[in-house]
Amino acid sequence: QVQLVESGGGLVQAGGSLRLSCAASGRTFSNYDMGWFRQAPGKEREFVAAIRWTGGITYYADSVKGRFTISRDNAKNTVYLQMNSLKLEDTAAYYCAAKSGGTANYRNPQIYNSWGQGTQVTVSS
Repeated sequence: QVQLVESGGGLVQAGGSLRLSCAASGRTFSNYDMGWFRQAPGKEREFVAAIRWTGGITYYADSVKGRFTISRDNAKNTVYLQMNSLKLEDTAAYYCAAKSGGTANYRNPQIYNSWGQGTQVTVSS
């Protein structure tokens, strides 16, 4: 399995931006499809975005489409989540996840093999 460590979370005002990073180690990062999920207190973990191992195909939740951008740098073993126009409802712990193997329903957290420890994003008014 690949080990994942997120960073870049913090407190930001509504309308602001943050960039989350997820650094991977342990296995060949470029072989993994990557996803971002988030979980707010009292709510289930929800899909945010995913990117195929090639980097050329991305997926987004409707709630973040047009505001968030997922990208990856395989040379740096890192996946990013650029978050713009943040809203109060974006407040959550954000987790990155890695998946090996072929195509799947990237919105389903159960298909991912490895998870990071999470980074908190808090959006204030």
